[in-house]
Amino acid sequence: MIYLVGGADVDLKWLRSLDSPKVQWVGVDRGAISILKAGLIPDYAFGDFDSVTQDERQEIKRIVKHNVEEAASEKDETDMELALNWALTQKDEIKLCAVTGQRLDHFFGNVQLLLSERVLHSGVVVEIIDKQNRLRCMLPGSELIPTDDQFPYFSIIPMTPKVEGLSIDGVKYPLVKADVYIGNTLTISNEITVEKASISFETGIIMIIRSKD
Repeated sequence: MIYLVGGADVDLKWLRSLDSPKVQWVGVDRGAISILKAGLIPDYAFGDFDSVTQDERQEIKRIVKHNVEEAASEKDETDMELALNWALTQKDEIKLCAVTGQRLDHFFGNVQLLLSERVLHSGVVVEIIDKQNRLRCMLPGSELIPTDDQFPYFSIIPMTPKVEGLSIDGVKYPLVKADVYIGNTLTISNEITVEKASISFETGIIMIIRSKD
């Protein structure tokens, strides 16, 4: 499991709760400082580090040592995209956290990363997570979605102009072979009523969001 920690404000206690021996922590710009403040050690750090002080930059270099990948401040990719490109080569599940802060441009930029060809066709599960939500994108096919008391609600958002043949079973509001269009709110805020719900669709791309109040 690889956690890419962005520069948005994050609950350090929550961040610490995600840790396990199988986790690799990757600090993206100021995210490296958040990892350190949570009492954890970054395995890697990526970015131009324009969001940290000079002392913080030196602290990152001292602790992370040779696994710091510094980038130019003027470039064609965000720091998160650079980190994600590296993470995809590791062929392990990837979670982006501390990326849902106040900057909507950064947030939508990170959502867009989930829609990139290299992510969608990587065979790697890539999710954006925070304390309230988990979101990822899905290509046509079928999938079982387990119930989760921690995230009781789930929504499906069309990410292409049209999603064809969408079926949702084992939920409060089932759907059978429906065509759903971008800008339509038909599939917002559903609830799983069985151990595992099923989702299937024929064309398009969807985003699945698990959430709690």
